Amino acid sequence: MKLRTRFYILCVLAAFMLQAQDGSGPDPREIPIPRIKAPIGTLPGVNDLPVRKELPDVMVMNDGTRVTNQRQWQKRRAEMKRILEYYAVGQMPPPPGNVKGREVTSETVLDGEVNYRLLHLTFGPGEKLGLDIGIFTPVKGGPFPAIILQSGAVPGATALPRLAPGPNQGRGEDVLLVVGPAPAPATPPNAAAPGRGGRGGFAPATAQSMATQRADVFHRGYALVVFNPNDCAEDTTLRNPDGSWAFRNTRFYPAYPGYDWGILAGWAWGASRVADYLQTDPAIDKSKLIITGASRNGKSSMVAAAFDERLMGAPVVTGGGGVGAYRFAGPRKSETLDIMEKKYPNWFSPNLHEFWGQREKLPFDEHWFLALAAPRPFIALEGDTDTISLPEAVKHSILAAEPAYALFGAKDKLGVNYARHGHAFTADDWTAMMDFFDQHLRGKKVDRSFDRFPTEKELDEASAAAAGGRGAAATGKK
Repeated sequence: MKLRTRFYILCVLAAFMLQAQDGSGPDPREIPIPRIKAPIGTLPGVNDLPVRKELPDVMVMNDGTRVTNQRQWQKRRAEMKRILEYYAVGQMPPPPGNVKGREVTSETVLDGEVNYRLLHLTFGPGEKLGLDIGIFTPVKGGPFPAIILQSGAVPGATALPRLAPGPNQGRGEDVLLVVGPAPAPATPPNAAAPGRGGRGGFAPATAQSMATQRADVFHRGYALVVFNPNDCAEDTTLRNPDGSWAFRNTRFYPAYPGYDWGILAGWAWGASRVADYLQTDPAIDKSKLIITGASRNGKSSMVAAAFDERLMGAPVVTGGGGVGAYRFAGPRKSETLDIMEKKYPNWFSPNLHEFWGQREKLPFDEHWFLALAAPRPFIALEGDTDTISLPEAVKHSILAAEPAYALFGAKDKLGVNYARHGHAFTADDWTAMMDFFDQHLRGKKVDRSFDRFPTEKELDEASAAAAGGRGAAATGKK
């Protein structure tokens, strides 16, 4: 009997090792993350869920009832949010309800055309949490629709101490295999800025430099609000000796120890606190708040727009865990759920990890975030040579979220735009974003559409052109 038991254990271990080796599941040598019992409770695990190759329908409630009216949709939204918090991003704390803003400095920039204010927000238990934000507004007119940009650069903001990165962070390795000492930070705290300074460093952002860089925003009649997401949740895979994430030791997390929210949720929650303040600012049109950011900040922008009904989403080149459906990612070297859970499990709910290699058992997919934004305007901004974001996966998400918008007669308010670039946030994206919201928030006539996806042939041609450009740059030829 003992031999039979040992044989069974060896077989199980061998199966796990094979699963890890063929990329269909996590490595059994991973050091687990301690569980946090969040108020949301427990939902079925991966072994208790059925295989669903198709995208889970946003219009079918948990009991099988099809949504046919807006009253039912409100109930369905609550179901979807609970599922997404449990499996996708982790449970966020409720709004604190006590956000206050104190002006730290102010100045006029861009030849007297724009006002800049640095404010310090306080909120949370005992009003002990804080966040510096920068607000740019045109001098004339108002109140203005506001673009909230998740950015490393907030002119004049206090630079907070930063945790080091995890020992194998950014190396393409399974970050859960290691708990140990981390290397020293490669850059000074809060060093991100628009352009590089001398000797490979970053030039500090000033209100003037940022206003100059984004002058088009103000000329179009928008305000720009910036905050550093790392002041909300530190983007590190560093772990404590017990295996828990070190990011939970700093920023917003110690105030809410009973919540299992990941880093993307922390950034999204921070964006909502910015929105809390903007609701009180007379220079801002509180009915027209747009949240944007690129890559990982694009993912959190998508989360923020899904969970906060005051925000309009404009995520940029989000890649895996962003706009594109997990079930269709993978071709053309695009980011998959497995890649995300290997390199960045700290961004997500701890309950997502067990779906590594079993994405077709997910009870949701990324189109749910888009559907939750309905009927608010939402646009995905993509690059046609961005390899990590698969256009086909983005297309599936857009089409599968459309029924929620159609319920409100607002299908045109869910848009997508492809510009000629790779993994970047370019001037073309800013123009497309403002064109889209001019049309859907400001009632302006815009001579373009936001519903076209590139064909496979166009993608190949764009990639070839990009590769040719890189080759010419490398050889000095044009």
